[in-house]
Amino acid sequence: MNLQREKLKIFNRDSLKFTAIIIMFWGHLLAWLTLMRGGKLENMPLWQNLISNFALVCPPVMFFSVADGYKYTRDRKKYALRLLIFACISQIPDWLVMQPVYGWWTSNVIFTLFFGLLSIVAWESDKKKWQKILLVILCHAATVLIMSDWLIFGVLFILFIHIFRERPKARLISYTVIAAIWQIIAIISNGITDVKVWTDSLLRFAVVMLAYFCVTVLCSGKKGKHPVFSKWFFYIFYPLHYLIIFAVFRLIPQ
Repeated sequence: MNLQREKLKIFNRDSLKFTAIIIMFWGHLLAWLTLMRGGKLENMPLWQNLISNFALVCPPVMFFSVADGYKYTRDRKKYALRLLIFACISQIPDWLVMQPVYGWWTSNVIFTLFFGLLSIVAWESDKKKWQKILLVILCHAATVLIMSDWLIFGVLFILFIHIFRERPKARLISYTVIAAIWQIIAIISNGITDVKVWTDSLLRFAVVMLAYFCVTVLCSGKKGKHPVFSKWFFYIFYPLHYLIIFAVFRLIPQ
């Protein structure tokens, strides 16, 4: 049985992240070029819609990465500071793409990762239970205040992945419930009687669950051969991919 499980481990931590961010890049490219040109995602051809939705495989991989980072990093303060610095660096490229569509009051997903890490730090602190809960709520509130990508759901995913690290069944249940609530809210917000809204939400839910399967079943959890390069590449690529999208938007005629 163990041998069969090992055969399923086709990714290490870095190769899974590389795969996820490549999918994210192409999904974001198609989605944001459509939005920046005044189009609507629901009007994209089916193949473009599928690719753009499959970009959602990347954030859950990063949520697991942050939970792992808390456990394995040598210096949690430096890890948190690194996330905050790159969140700030990424904000200008993020605005170049987001601002024409959603305005200025948005912020990128690395801020969500940062507050997710802080929620773990708060939960694992020596403070009283009510103080821990209050600090976690403040982390959620911060994502809403700055309108960071994935808002409270990103923090919830990260925190519960950490809390139930040693309890796979509870982790799967909590992850599934959070993903389901995330899309139920999307359905209610976008049109509960609209069949297209339902199909898109079911697809997004399936992609997020696929990410869970990839991390927990297909990934060995081991580092890749070049961990230092991989670590910095992931930080640098996120703002860079938005610059590429903006450049494509400006260079290719509509």
